[in-house]
Amino acid sequence: MMSGLEEIQLSTIVLVVVAGFAAGWVDAVVGGGGLLQLPALLMVPGITPVQALATNKMGSIFGTTTSAITYFRRARPDLRTAVPMALVALVGSFGGAMLAAFLPASVFKPIIIVALVAVAIFTAFRPTVGTLTKLRYTGHRHYGTAGAIGLVIGFYDGLIGPGTGSFLIIAMVTLLGYSFLGASAKAKIVNMATNFGALVFFLPNGSLLWGLGLILGGANMVGGYLGSRMAITRGSTFIRVVFLAVVGALIVKLSYDIWVENIR
Repeated sequence: MMSGLEEIQLSTIVLVVVAGFAAGWVDAVVGGGGLLQLPALLMVPGITPVQALATNKMGSIFGTTTSAITYFRRARPDLRTAVPMALVALVGSFGGAMLAAFLPASVFKPIIIVALVAVAIFTAFRPTVGTLTKLRYTGHRHYGTAGAIGLVIGFYDGLIGPGTGSFLIIAMVTLLGYSFLGASAKAKIVNMATNFGALVFFLPNGSLLWGLGLILGGANMVGGYLGSRMAITRGSTFIRVVFLAVVGALIVKLSYDIWVENIR
């Protein structure tokens, strides 16, 4: 079992800690912290992509768990929706992680970019969306739609990952009718489950770097706590602004990845 700290320079550890803190904060508000955390892990000498993915999931679990608890204590999200959605998402995430071992993420990236552009345009030109909770459905239809969202986005998180929290939030805002704050609170519970589902797949093959993951997790916890407190204090308008910024960064990052892959 490797800790991931063998012969690693102090400057690299500091970089991982800073990235983990920032990723925890971003994840707590709107999701998308993997944009910062995963690239930092890939800079660790000798680390493989699978080890980086597994360690990234471990660090993220600490942050999402912390922010989920903070949201629960202060915003009181509806667990009747969040918990079943999280369980379905866990199964989807495990399935996505299994497929990730055989199917390259580059196959899906162009589709994800189109979806993100559509999400950004919709959110930017509909400023009233997500300001208040106005549920679209009730009863079985509400829970069925929530379960479908959890399954699909959980699968995406296990397969690719970046922007999972953002996709969860916009899906709950547009398809279920939650406010940005209400959706963000539930997204943390679901995202915690998707991280766990993917990690369950990675654990048996020894990909996880425990020492590095614990350091990353500690930084993620602090960022997650501060980010969730700020989101709760400032409300849906603040979350909407950060959401648009993160979605824009996701579009640039994935577009750059495709460009680099095509010129190789």
